[in-house]
Amino acid sequence: MTESKRIKLDEVKNPVIVTHSGTFHADDALAVSMLRKLPVFAEAELVRTRDMDKIANGTIVVDVGAEYDPARQRYDHHQRGFMETFDDEHTTKLSSAGLIWKHFGEHILAAHLNLGLDNGLVRLFFKKMYDDFVEAIDAIDNGISLYPEVAGPPRYRSRTDLSSRVGHMNPRWNEPFEESDLLVRFRRASQMAGSEFFERVDDMMLAWYPARQIVQEAIEARKSFEGADPQGRIVLFDRIVGWKSHMYELEAEMEISGDEQPLYVIYPDESGKWRVQAVPVSLESFTSRRALPEPWRGIRDEQLSELTEIPGCIFVHQSGFIGGNATKEGALKMARKALA
Repeated sequence: MTESKRIKLDEVKNPVIVTHSGTFHADDALAVSMLRKLPVFAEAELVRTRDMDKIANGTIVVDVGAEYDPARQRYDHHQRGFMETFDDEHTTKLSSAGLIWKHFGEHILAAHLNLGLDNGLVRLFFKKMYDDFVEAIDAIDNGISLYPEVAGPPRYRSRTDLSSRVGHMNPRWNEPFEESDLLVRFRRASQMAGSEFFERVDDMMLAWYPARQIVQEAIEARKSFEGADPQGRIVLFDRIVGWKSHMYELEAEMEISGDEQPLYVIYPDESGKWRVQAVPVSLESFTSRRALPEPWRGIRDEQLSELTEIPGCIFVHQSGFIGGNATKEGALKMARKALA
C-alpha cells in the first residue's frame, strides 16, 4: 500500500467493504478478515451484493465487480484477462485474498504485530505468509491443481483444509435460507479464516522466527564445534528446535550446496537422550539426502552398539531417517560413521 493510497483511505469517513452475495469462499472470507486489521476498515460496514450500483459505492470492493484497479480500491479476479500474481517469482494467479495481501499485507502485518513498516520482520513475514498460507487459498479458488503434471486420480481426498471448512459453512443445497442468514454465516467464516491466519502470524513471531535464528547460528557453526565434520555436513543443536522449515531457505540464502550441504542433524530429545536425523531432500519429502546405513536399520540397543562399535546406541528406524543414542558424543559418532 503506497503512502498516497493510505492517505486516501484515511480520509474516508464511513468506509464500506463490499464483497459478493450468495455462496462464499475462503478467499473472500479471508480477504475481509485481513482488511479488518487496518484501522480504517476495523469498524467498516460490510455489504454483500451483486448490485452494480451498491458495488460502485463501496470504499473497497473484493471478489466482485469484474475490476482490478488498485487506484480505485477494486480487487476482483474473475474478469477475462486477469493474470496477476504475487510477484515475478510466483506463477499462481491471485484470488481476492492474494490481491488484498499483495497490496495491503505489509501494513496488515505492521498493525497486527505493532511494528514499523521498515522492520525487517515485516518483509520476511509478508512473503512467508503468502507462501505458507495465502497461495493455497489463491490456487484452490482458481482451480489450480497442487500436482498439475500428475495423471490419474489422487490416492485419497483431503477435505479438511481451510477452503473446504469455509465451504462447509454455507447452507446445504436443500436448506432454505435468506441472504441475512448468509451474512451471519459469512461473518462467522471470515472470523474463522482470520483467526487461523493471524494465529499463524503469531506463531511465526513467537516460535518460527526464534527457531530460524537458532538454526542459522547452528548452520554457521557447523564446521567449528568439537567433533564437527570439516565439510559441515553435520549440524548440531544443543536444544530441541523446529529446524526443518528453515534449513532449505537458509541454505539458499547462505549459498550452501554440493558437498557442504548438511546431511545429518544432531539434537536432544524430550527424555535427554540424543537423536541423529537425516536431512530430507526437501521439506515435504520422506526421502533422505543420505539415510543412515542400511545394516543399522531396524536394529536396537546393545545389538546396534555392537554392530556400529559405538556405545549407547538405542535404535535406527527401519527407513534409516533417524536414530538414537544415549549421549551427544554417541550420536555424533553415529553421524560421522554414517558419513564414512
